[in-house]
Amino acid sequence: MEIPKGNLTGLRNNFPADLLSGFLVFLIALPLCLGISLACGYPAISGIFTAIIGGLVVTFFSNSELTIKGPAAGLIVIAIGCVTEFGFTGGKDPTADYQAYRLALGVGVAAGILQILLGVFRAGILGEFFPTTAIHGLLAAIGVIIIAKQFPIMLGLSPEGKPLELLAKIPIFVMEMNPKIGFIGIISLLIMFGYTLIRNPRLKVIPAPMIVLVVAVPLGLFLKIGQEGTYTFHDRAYELGQKFLVDVPMNMFNAVTFPDFSGLTTVIGIKYVIMFAIIGSLESLLSAKAIDGIDPWGRKTNMDQDMVAVGIGNTLAAFIGGLPMISEIVRSKANIDNGARTRFANLFHGLFLLVFVALIPEVINRIPLAALGALLVFTGFRLAAPREFVHMYHLGKDQFIIFMSTIVGVLATDLLMGIAIGIGVKVIIHIINGAPILSFFKLNAEVIREDEHSATIVIRESAVFSTWIPLRKYLHRYLQEGKNVTLNFSETRLVDHTVMSKLYEWIMEFEEHDCELFVRGLAEHEPMADSIVAAQVKRVRN
Repeated sequence: MEIPKGNLTGLRNNFPADLLSGFLVFLIALPLCLGISLACGYPAISGIFTAIIGGLVVTFFSNSELTIKGPAAGLIVIAIGCVTEFGFTGGKDPTADYQAYRLALGVGVAAGILQILLGVFRAGILGEFFPTTAIHGLLAAIGVIIIAKQFPIMLGLSPEGKPLELLAKIPIFVMEMNPKIGFIGIISLLIMFGYTLIRNPRLKVIPAPMIVLVVAVPLGLFLKIGQEGTYTFHDRAYELGQKFLVDVPMNMFNAVTFPDFSGLTTVIGIKYVIMFAIIGSLESLLSAKAIDGIDPWGRKTNMDQDMVAVGIGNTLAAFIGGLPMISEIVRSKANIDNGARTRFANLFHGLFLLVFVALIPEVINRIPLAALGALLVFTGFRLAAPREFVHMYHLGKDQFIIFMSTIVGVLATDLLMGIAIGIGVKVIIHIINGAPILSFFKLNAEVIREDEHSATIVIRESAVFSTWIPLRKYLHRYLQEGKNVTLNFSETRLVDHTVMSKLYEWIMEFEEHDCELFVRGLAEHEPMADSIVAAQVKRVRN
C-alpha cells in the first residue's frame, strides 16, 4: 500500500479525499471555534482566526499528516483565567474587557515564541515526562470546569462563581432558566448525546455540531430570541435580544486586533505564558501521538517539528487576535474517519472557514449562544465521562487516588498547581511502595550484554515516570539499530503504571520494525490491579 505524501504530488493525488474531509471537519470546527472563543472570554471570531492560521499556515511547517490545528476546549480554563486576571468583566465594562483581551494576546504571542524555542531545542519529548494518570486527571478536571461554566449559558443564564459553586447550583439554574433560550440549549444537548447512539454511518455523514446549528438557528428565528424585549411565561418576565446570539463583524478584517505586550512584565503575564506554553504543548503532543497511533499508514510525527509549527501558528494567531491552538484530538479523529490522506485536509478545513466567514457572516450572527453552550457541555462531558473514572479505578486504587487528587487539586487551585498536587501524591504513593527517593531523579540501568543483534538492560531500584525519558533513550537507540532488547526488572522494587503503559506501546513499536522488546523479571512483583499496564510492586519476603 503506497503511503500518501504531504507534498505537491500528494496534494494532486489525494485532492478529492482531502477536500471532502476538510469540508466535513470545517462543519465540526465552525461551531466549536465560536463556542470555545466565547467560553474563553475572547470575541467569537478569535477561534476562527486560529483555525484559519492553523490550516493555511501551520500545514506547511508541520509533518503531522492527519492532525487538525485549531482552538481546543482543553485551553478554555487557561484562557478565561488569563483574561479574568487581566480585568475581564464579562461584558459589564467593554473597555476593560477589550484591554484584557489585548493583554491576553500579548501573552499568546510570547507563549508561541516559547513553544518555537522548545521545539528548536528538541523539547518535543516533554509529553513523555508527565505521569499519564495525572494528565487524565487534568483533562477530566477541565471537563468538569467547562460543564460548570457552560451549563448556565446553555439555559440563558450568566455563570457567577467558581466551578464547584456552579455545579452545586445546577438545580437552581434549571429552575431559573430562560424558557425559550433553555429550550434551544436542551434540544441542542439532546442532539449531541442522541447522535452517539446512531450506529449507521450513512446517517452520520453530517457532523453532530452542524446538525445542532441546522436545528438551532431556525428555532431561534422562530422563537425570535434575537428580538429585543421581554416575554412572559408562567407569570414571569424573561429577556430576549441580540445578547443571546453570536456577534461577529460583517467584515472579518475589522476584527483583527493587535496585542498589548505590557502584561508580560507582570507576574500574571509570566504565569500565563508558562501555562499556555506548557499545557498547550503537552495537549498538542499527546493529541499528535494519539493520532499517529491510528494513522492508517503508520506515519509518525516529528514532535519537535510539530511543536515549532504550533508555536509559529500560535504566534501569528495571537498577533491578529486569535486564540491559542493545538493539534486538536476530536477534529483530528474526525479527519481520519472522513478519509483524509494527507496534511492538506487541514489546509482545506482552514480555507473553508475563511471563505464562509468572509462571505456569509450574517449566518453566524443567527447562531444562538445556548446551542454553542450545549456543544461545550457535551465536550466537557466527554473529557470527564464516567467511563474515564471507571477506567482509572480498574488501573488500580493507587491510580484512582492520583487521578482524583489531580481533579480536586485543579478545581481547588489552578491547572499547574493541580497537576503538581497529582504528581506529588504519585511520588508519595511510590515511596510508600518502596521506591527509593534517589530513583526519582536518576535511572539506575546497566547494559549487561550487547551484540550485533540484541541487548539486555538491567533496571535497578525503580522505574517511574520521572526516569522514563532516559529509559526511552535506550529503547530508541536500539530500535534505530534494529536490535532486539530485553529489559530485566528483577532488581527493581517498583515499576509504575506510566512506565508499564509506555513499555506496552514500545513492544508494539518494536514489532512494527520487525524487532522484539522483551520485559522480564516481574515474576516476584505483584500488579496493583488486573490491568496489563498496572504498576508492579515487588513482594516483600518474610
